Amino acid sequence: MAVRTWKRRLGFAALGLAALGALAGALYNYALQWRPSAKDYPLQGIDVSHHQGEIHWPSVRAAGAEFAYIKATEGADHRDTRFAENWRQSAEAGVKHGAYHFYTLCRLASDQATNFIATVPREEEALPPAVDLEFGGNCAARPSREVLIAELKTFLEMIEAHAGKPAILYVTAEFEETYAVSRGIQRTLWLRRLFLPPNYGERPWVMWQASSIRRIEGIEGPVDWNVVHP
Repeated sequence: MAVRTWKRRLGFAALGLAALGALAGALYNYALQWRPSAKDYPLQGIDVSHHQGEIHWPSVRAAGAEFAYIKATEGADHRDTRFAENWRQSAEAGVKHGAYHFYTLCRLASDQATNFIATVPREEEALPPAVDLEFGGNCAARPSREVLIAELKTFLEMIEAHAGKPAILYVTAEFEETYAVSRGIQRTLWLRRLFLPPNYGERPWVMWQASSIRRIEGIEGPVDWNVVHP
């Protein structure tokens, strides 16, 4: 009798684990497809780099991406290997595009801006340039806030003169907590918080990076999904 009870309990446990596994799989698949409501946020798009590999831009457009921020440069001497191709093909597919720069904390702002300016064509129709401010993938340097803000202002002045329009600040919560960039520099904010609207920064966000794992036609693998505040 005790053996039968033990086996029965094992069977129930196995069924419970199987059900939990199925639920977890369903939730994960839902997360891969999830995006904020198009009714609440009509304008939605992606940001990409060479990590996404070759992109079929007409399929991306058909998947609901109306705009794309494309990585152009990083630091003072790195250029994204797929920037030129993504820049050209996104425009051909009717996807509005803008370029972004990954700002490194261990190189002079003027050198980084020179790299960006030499890489990104000046286009009147292009979206405002963006600067990516985060610790992930950055160098180990941690300048003082005073130095960081001063350097960022130099960088922005240079790329804005080239683009002919104010830039956008992409700032993660950790970076903002350390440097309070949004208090020191008055620019449009592009903030990151997965699945829930951002709740940091000195003023309301204009762009929200809502997912970093979305799967869409035209891109093999995950892609960042963004929305614009109505």
